[in-house]
Amino acid sequence: MIFSKRLIYWYLQNKRDLPWRNTRNPYDIWLSEIILQQTRVAQGLPYFEAFISAFPTVFDLANASEEQVLKLWQGLGYYSRARNLHQTAQIIVSNYKGSFPTTYNELLKLKGIGPYTAAAIASFSFDEAVPVVDGNVFRVLARYFGVETDISSHAAKKEFNQLAQEVMDVKQPALFNQAMMEFGSLQCVPANPNCETCIFNDSCVALQKKKVTLLPLKLKKTKVSTRYLNYLVVKDEKGFVLIQKRASKGIWHNLYEFPLLETDEEIQVGHFYSDEFQNLYFQNPIEEIIPFEEKSITHKLSHQNLIIRFWNVSVSGILENGIHPEEAKKLPFPIVLFNFIEKNL
Repeated sequence: MIFSKRLIYWYLQNKRDLPWRNTRNPYDIWLSEIILQQTRVAQGLPYFEAFISAFPTVFDLANASEEQVLKLWQGLGYYSRARNLHQTAQIIVSNYKGSFPTTYNELLKLKGIGPYTAAAIASFSFDEAVPVVDGNVFRVLARYFGVETDISSHAAKKEFNQLAQEVMDVKQPALFNQAMMEFGSLQCVPANPNCETCIFNDSCVALQKKKVTLLPLKLKKTKVSTRYLNYLVVKDEKGFVLIQKRASKGIWHNLYEFPLLETDEEIQVGHFYSDEFQNLYFQNPIEEIIPFEEKSITHKLSHQNLIIRFWNVSVSGILENGIHPEEAKKLPFPIVLFNFIEKNL
């Protein structure tokens, strides 16, 4: 088909030189695809290089501790990706003797590997003619063919998958999939694409109908909640602090944090001076509580706005389970907490 030939020609002229494109090793490709989910290439590349350096094979990753994996992942967000990555490595080693399944359907059975990642591994490593359909591909296909199906609907995945299959160069599936993803990343970008230089500007339906800014169509809006997190930086006479592992499910599971007080709204210093509060959190008598900064920090996640405030809680005596800040830095923290530690402790 003219579409695929023109697309592949563009790719060969414009592709970026990225390390995971110079290999057919399914481990490297899997690792890169997991890292690049919800992540720009510029941000993900140093993490990919760090993981390959620390864990050059799936056996190395499987034998690592979860804390090692989370620490290396620190700052990438969506930490369930890292936990699934680690667990899947262990499954591949224990159930598959370290060899990745070679087909799309078998890859789908692995934890943390969905249709997109399975298609990427199957096509890039094993030349299976299955299309990779991610946000970039949705956008390219929606605009070029003028598809006005809501991409957040249940029907969209099937429709776009079938369309991608129809235009795919089945003799060069890896090349085609890479080209589609790269074209959406570099040329057919979400905002203000340069349609004048586009290789498809003579045949793109969205351009002809002046709907480039309207496609792809996404009607369902992400509901964003607001949470108020008060982190209590409890320090004793030696400068040691209290930290705890976040056991609750949801954001930052199994990462470390300071003792946390979550409230319905922002609070003032007077909130802390109650017998109930002091008995609940510490055995050491509190000498002083003051905020580190006058204003809270707003940390935005995909579905949540976190209003974060750090409180300097000085206590008398020595904390029974205190840890030196330099030791704390070796543990995996949410990046907003790690940055605070680096700056203030």
